[in-house]
Amino acid sequence: MTEGQIGQLVEIQKIIDLTIAYTWIIDHGPREKLKEIFTEDAVFIIDTRHLNGIDEIRGKIERTLGDLSASQHIVSNHQVSIDGDKATSRCYLHAQHTLHGIEGGDNYVMAGRYIDKLIRFDSKWCITERQLMLDWTEGNPLVLSRRK
Repeated sequence: MTEGQIGQLVEIQKIIDLTIAYTWIIDHGPREKLKEIFTEDAVFIIDTRHLNGIDEIRGKIERTLGDLSASQHIVSNHQVSIDGDKATSRCYLHAQHTLHGIEGGDNYVMAGRYIDKLIRFDSKWCITERQLMLDWTEGNPLVLSRRK
């Protein structure tokens, strides 16, 4: 393996690690660290809704997940493509949300994909655009519906 190939693998792993770090931050905090994941002007696309900027992204996450009894976001099957200081990444998402005592059941599961555009500043990658594409859901959507 050449030094260039090793360097490419290191950069790919940095992007995968960033995606994983996001899940730990949204599930366990502190959510202020989302500033380390996204650029200040990042866009997060959920269905047809665009969240513009880190403050709007963080606010949506706080409103959606903040009062839950528990949440667990798992990402897998990462594919990363790097072109200079820009990259694209996609991975599968499986997210469990629990709110004890809500009518209709305590759990809501979402499965889908994150599709990201990233930029590298110095040696650090940040997400400039994240799109959440849902493939299926199961359980009680009221677990999350009060937090939109």
